Amino acid sequence: TKRKAEPETAAANVLENLDGTWRLLFTTGTKKTQEKFNTRINYFPIKAMQSFKVKESPMQIENGIYIGDFSLIKFFGTFEFDLIKSKLEFDFDEIVVFGIKVPLKKGEAAKIGASSGLGSESNVKNAQKDKAAFFNWISADDKIATARGGGGGLALWTRVIEEQK
Repeated sequence: TKRKAEPETAAANVLENLDGTWRLLFTTGTKKTQEKFNTRINYFPIKAMQSFKVKESPMQIENGIYIGDFSLIKFFGTFEFDLIKSKLEFDFDEIVVFGIKVPLKKGEAAKIGASSGLGSESNVKNAQKDKAAFFNWISADDKIATARGGGGGLALWTRVIEEQK
């Protein structure tokens, strides 16, 4: 496969293709969630969107949960992308809840994510070790993206065309 033969080129293609907005469709959840609910694959019924701005410096990430077009909660931060490992490491430094903006200290987003079920307990442990939350990207093209999160779960996104937002 191209990933094995040319890992940096494959990862650079993933990064370039990530630019834009994505809607989470399916997730296996973390290993802990799989055990808790005795299931491995879950359709993600609420509108969860992630945006990646790869052309900005530093690169920007946004993660939000919506009801229709109204955002209930949005996290904003920056990310770095390792072209050898195809690994995206991120941290959120701001949260907006029902339109109210609140700055976050390092590691606070991980705690909010873990306690709400939106993130993994492993992100809290990583933050305590001064390590960022991450996704190991498997693929991203013009329509579909797949990655494994820091908690071990797999996720599948579909690209959002501007009119679909």
